[in-house]
Amino acid sequence: MGSDMTVPCDSGLINIRVGAIIMQDGKILMVGNERNDYFYSVGGRIQFGETAEEAVIREVLEETGVRMEVDRLGFIHENYFVGDAPNNFGKLIYEISFYFYMKVPDGFTPVSGSFTEDHSKEYLKWVSPDEERTIYPTFFRTELLHPAGYAKHFITDER
Repeated sequence: MGSDMTVPCDSGLINIRVGAIIMQDGKILMVGNERNDYFYSVGGRIQFGETAEEAVIREVLEETGVRMEVDRLGFIHENYFVGDAPNNFGKLIYEISFYFYMKVPDGFTPVSGSFTEDHSKEYLKWVSPDEERTIYPTFFRTELLHPAGYAKHFITDER
């Protein structure tokens, strides 16, 4: 595959990303790392030449050690935020994300072995949508408690 779908634009960046919605016993599998105090969805950037579905399958395999199938598209998210990683710190980022519900196999036990771009170790955690933790995207808190049968579009602007 090609390079990650991150493109410089003026003084900022445009990211095209996928996220996996992996749920079990009312909890969602999220990712944390040793650098931050928040959790984010399993997933990552689409690589040039991939479809969004191919990317989410690849990312789930890389981050959990398990190959899963896509169930359906759940959300499209446009997000403006300021980067906090060493390679994008302080830069305005416009990110388009496609979040897919995944078909979780029976007996699923994830194994984390991934790292962030700045080589911070990542870890997986089952998080309840109503827990007092910071999770991204924030709409997971309400939307995953009452899933719709169709894809929803969200816009977040933290400029």
